[in-house]
Amino acid sequence: MLEVAVIEDPAAAEASLDPVRGRLLAELSQPASATMLAARLGLPRQKVNYHLRALERHGLIELVEERRKGNMTERVMRATAASYVISPLALAAVQPDPDRSPDALSARWLLAVAARLVREVGELIGGAAQARKRLATLTIDGHVRFASAAQRAAFAEVLAAAVGALVGKYHDEDAPGGREHRLIVAVHPSPDARAPGAPGRKEP
Repeated sequence: MLEVAVIEDPAAAEASLDPVRGRLLAELSQPASATMLAARLGLPRQKVNYHLRALERHGLIELVEERRKGNMTERVMRATAASYVISPLALAAVQPDPDRSPDALSARWLLAVAARLVREVGELIGGAAQARKRLATLTIDGHVRFASAAQRAAFAEVLAAAVGALVGKYHDEDAPGGREHRLIVAVHPSPDARAPGAPGRKEP
């Protein structure tokens, strides 16, 4: 089972968003049969089987084993991932385009960049899996608490200068065999209710 899987197909995305199927995906983090799931969810087994077939058809669950029970065969299923992310490709016609209105201080532009990140990394993961190669990435996730808005602005200025200097040091436009990488640095308020900038709190 994967830790995270990216859903790119619109029909698969639609299947995953159905409330019953979403609950089944959550339950199937551990292998279970339709009979077991029906008891947990309080639904008829036939209805559970209907939803399981739809999830299996879209590659969201997989067969673990088949067990003979009397004159019938019980299929034990499991989700293909512990969690799922829906790629903007599932809404290709209206997916965000960060190049349309770049604005480093816009929260909506940050969202568009993040959507592109999901799309691109999802595609790369698929390609790397097919090629049986490891995908080279780096993620840094942290928290910083600013004493004031002025401190936050100063931090942003220093951060931008440091990143610019680092890119200038290592970027080689003419390197033979070089491969371009995308670099994204984002700073946004924490949604934690106790954090500065959260709804209901006044900005210092």
